[in-house]
Amino acid sequence: MDMKRIRKQLSPSKHTDPGNVDLSRVSERKSGLNMIRLLGILVACLMVLPILVTVFAYRDPPLNHIRGFAEGRSFQEKTEKDRIHEVIDGGSFEEKSDKGSEDDFSQQAEVLKDKLLGGLLAAGFDESSCLSRYQSILYRKASTHIPSSDLLDRLRRHEDLHKQCGPNTELYNKTLEQLKSGHNIGTMDCKYVVWISYSGLGNRILSLASAFLYALLTNRVLLIDRGTDMVDLFCEPFPEKSWLLPLDFPLHQFKSFDGKSHESYGNMLKNNILNDSMNDVSTGSLPAFAYLHLAHDYGDYDKMFFCSQDQLLLQRIPWLILRSDNYFVPSLFLIPTFEQELSILFPEKDTVFHHLGRYLFHPSNLVWGLITRFYQSYLANAEEKIGIQIRVFDTRTGPFEYVFDQILACVLNEKLLPKVIIQEPITPPVNRGRKVVLMTSLSSGYFEKIRNMYWEHPTVSGEIVSIYQPSHEEYQQTEKQMHNMKAWAEMYLLSLTDVLVTSSWSTFGYVAQGLGGIKPWILFKPENQTTPDPPCRRAMSMEPCFHSPPFYDCKAKKGIDTGALVPHVRHCEDMSWGLKLVGHDEW
Repeated sequence: MDMKRIRKQLSPSKHTDPGNVDLSRVSERKSGLNMIRLLGILVACLMVLPILVTVFAYRDPPLNHIRGFAEGRSFQEKTEKDRIHEVIDGGSFEEKSDKGSEDDFSQQAEVLKDKLLGGLLAAGFDESSCLSRYQSILYRKASTHIPSSDLLDRLRRHEDLHKQCGPNTELYNKTLEQLKSGHNIGTMDCKYVVWISYSGLGNRILSLASAFLYALLTNRVLLIDRGTDMVDLFCEPFPEKSWLLPLDFPLHQFKSFDGKSHESYGNMLKNNILNDSMNDVSTGSLPAFAYLHLAHDYGDYDKMFFCSQDQLLLQRIPWLILRSDNYFVPSLFLIPTFEQELSILFPEKDTVFHHLGRYLFHPSNLVWGLITRFYQSYLANAEEKIGIQIRVFDTRTGPFEYVFDQILACVLNEKLLPKVIIQEPITPPVNRGRKVVLMTSLSSGYFEKIRNMYWEHPTVSGEIVSIYQPSHEEYQQTEKQMHNMKAWAEMYLLSLTDVLVTSSWSTFGYVAQGLGGIKPWILFKPENQTTPDPPCRRAMSMEPCFHSPPFYDCKAKKGIDTGALVPHVRHCEDMSWGLKLVGHDEW
């Protein structure tokens, strides 16, 4: 500021009374001093202001926004999820914990707990290599289902086992030599389940989760066939050691194994190469590996896998090669050998895939980019997010009017979406909120019809309804990399919604509901190209359905309804012969 100019403005004019000159000079001096004092105060305030802003910015804020999604937020609105984001972006908990007070310590302990999903995830990963692992909490509501301490302990022990026996370790190489020799030369320190990449992406995710649970129960290391795209879709779930089967794995023919293979456990039983009596013979009489054919076309001998006596025999074989397109977890709960341990690991029986899915399946950075860009563009500011997943098994080219009518009947009857005003005159109601609908389908036709309905007509409730569909690939392209990346992104986006409508028989929908911890409304499978009545029903649980379960009593050696043996294993809503796990509220 120009002090000379200020003084000039405050000096007496040419017409000042000479008798008042001294008084004017005194006034000038006082005014100048007052101005200097005022400027000093102003400078001090400017110096203090940033400190005040910082203090108010870090006060305990409301919990109603997520950083990067909220609009027009002030410093005072800093949220708990922002502090989580700071821990994610700014280093480890240990680096930050010694910088604050005891309150800061406990607060950041809670942040770390959230970041690790209540202890479900292991710490210590290179976070930049898999952004989704610890950033999912910024997009998904906290789960109301807490993993048991026994499950957490088992996961940590499995991680330790994987470090000791994973690829290229001394113990792995030792067991590999046994496999190369073709002979089972005795008890080994490490045993393995090798999962073969097979079928569509939804089936692969569900069968891989099943194989992992089996590995936990039998204390085996899980290794996966990388297929054409597993590396591009998922991050590594275990610290330090990869779960990917090394490229130099000696069983080159394992990808061609099927129900007719001589190496299959079922065929070895059928041909009496293996039998129950061999539980008492020396290990050297057993093969070094066995192929487990648990796909939808498996036979009666293959299904003996689900018998306790056979599990005792399989436990003595170091390498098991497994192919499946099924979520076979419900039948693991019916094996007496595993029943007690499963009850301890999962007190809530209907949370198996919810916990294991969030532990195992983290989108790669490429897929995470697809997910976050779509979410921030279309879903972030919604007051309610509704997912609608449409899978049509009609071989003709759609869209079909009877399917559209079924979707509309379900969402309107169940009051998931508001009705629209069709008749004139139309008086637009007051805006009473915004719902965003995420639709997934191979066809764009259903999306376009519902979008146009809510564009052309106001809702009776006054709510604004926005409809979005990420992709429409027209037909399933299982072996196409980008197709599967989009499919995985859409499954994950559906799991971030508040309400979910899924299609019968669809593993795509099963994955979404399980990851999200959502009991969906299931659209019944149409028959004779007619809209079902009722069009949908609420699922008993968020668990996937086992489409091809065995119906066999291992002790009595006869057929039995395996959906009526225990209260927590029931027949599925969308497939009468399928099996699914249900919670205590359905017993």
